[in-house]
Amino acid sequence: MRVGIFFGGPAREREVSYAGGRTALANLDKGLFEPVLIFVDGRGQFRLVEPSFLDAMSLRDKLPQDSSGFSVYDESLADDTLNASLPILRPEQFRDQFDIAFLAMHGPNCEDGAVQGLLEWYRMPYTGPGLLGSAVGINKILQNELIALANGQQKKTATITRDEYEQADKAQFFQSLIAHLGLPIVVKAPHQGSSIGVAIVRDDNLTNFCRAVEQCFFTVHIQADGWSKLGEWSSLMPDEKHKLAQEMVNLESGISFPLVVEQTGDIIRHPQDFVSTLDALTASGQQPNLTLSYINAEDEVLFEEFISGQEFSCGVIQDDDQNAIALPPTEIYNVTSFDYESKYKLNTTKKRIPVDTSLENNRKIQLAVSEVFTRLGINVYSRIDGFLTPAGDVLLHDPNTIPGMSPSSLIFKQMAEIGLNLANSLTYLIRQSLRERIRTGKDTFQLKQLLANLDAQLANRKANPLPVQAVPFGPTDDELATAKQQYNVLAASGTVRPQLQYTNNQGETIDIPVNLLFKDTIAELETALNQPRHPLLVETSELTAHITERYV
Repeated sequence: MRVGIFFGGPAREREVSYAGGRTALANLDKGLFEPVLIFVDGRGQFRLVEPSFLDAMSLRDKLPQDSSGFSVYDESLADDTLNASLPILRPEQFRDQFDIAFLAMHGPNCEDGAVQGLLEWYRMPYTGPGLLGSAVGINKILQNELIALANGQQKKTATITRDEYEQADKAQFFQSLIAHLGLPIVVKAPHQGSSIGVAIVRDDNLTNFCRAVEQCFFTVHIQADGWSKLGEWSSLMPDEKHKLAQEMVNLESGISFPLVVEQTGDIIRHPQDFVSTLDALTASGQQPNLTLSYINAEDEVLFEEFISGQEFSCGVIQDDDQNAIALPPTEIYNVTSFDYESKYKLNTTKKRIPVDTSLENNRKIQLAVSEVFTRLGINVYSRIDGFLTPAGDVLLHDPNTIPGMSPSSLIFKQMAEIGLNLANSLTYLIRQSLRERIRTGKDTFQLKQLLANLDAQLANRKANPLPVQAVPFGPTDDELATAKQQYNVLAASGTVRPQLQYTNNQGETIDIPVNLLFKDTIAELETALNQPRHPLLVETSELTAHITERYV
């Protein structure tokens, strides 16, 4: 089966998606699937690329650049800059290139039903939840309302539109929020993924509050904003201006380009043009009074009460009868906020499976997330985050319909706990997505053929198992890391069944099961080998055995 791996996209999460494309390419079972790479650029055009396109540390490193000295995304370049090296693939040509679209994209246009709707129009099956679940999964305001309807949870929230905020008495509005939500206040851009556009206002400080709200609207008031040094533009040196303009390119933290000067309607697509515009406006010595906004700025901001408790993230998968089964939840700790930086950049964030609480509370988390998964119309798989409060209440938020796809992503660790390695997990995702697309009644015969062919190959694997290949390693962390990499390469080859074999300091050789595949150190591995498995992990493995056995 030809699998079109879609990565990139116009949303702010495209760097996460770029890494996810690399994971999918590396770990797709080549005995079952032929990968075809589809880079979706910042303007939403589809481009066929070679595997070498994914060999850089970041997407910007692979994009052509101009002579300005700035590092930019393709929206800041001339319209035809990419055309010479990256041919455009039109949707009506998809069927000529691949049989199913594997979506490794995140955020608006990618995770909200937009690309899913385009693919359905062209009768192209795709991975992940369908239109309804995707639309709900990107809208944090709607999520809160629907989750409350589904399980009765009570969480204080408030919203405000951009127009209402601009006309409001900021100090009075802030105090009304404190009275309603208390402090700290969580401020969110409601249509972003990967915790982009999330700020926490911890103190009764109006300046910090206004800065947080602007951050989530993706706007900047230059004259009196106190944001960075834009309010002091005329006094900055050229290298300082260059640095600030370059920082604005960053999708996860900067306002980003293209941006609009709201007072004039001018669109600025490039950081060099931004520098020139502000230089011209300040040439008279007058400090400009301008509002800048991202061209895809949010028009509404969500405020939530700050929840104290144990933070967790819990994946959900389905069986063929559409039963939702929650995976073992992962607790996130040693971090003040599980935001973009702590997810993808900090090494201090700690995670453990399951949550460090009672078996009953872990079951309560699983029940809550599986119920919400079903009631919100999500299918195939998802990851739902939440908090376990000191009182034992489970409060959910942020269903994630296309979880991040780095090799160490939380959902892959949770799927390993039920016996699925990375290659198995991706095969599950493709097969279950085909099963769910059939239910839409579109191109049903073709989809059933694809599913039947894949099932026949999986059954043949069961009847004629691949030969086992040992992957030995010794008692050092470096040896463990190297062995895990080799294991994943072999698992994706589709030619052998790798088996990790650990030789400890006593000379004993131990076969390492898949559920221990994600241990990061020898110390963690030894601890897991020398203690009984948590009853929740045993229980969940038994509940999902009818799913796992198809792929292993």
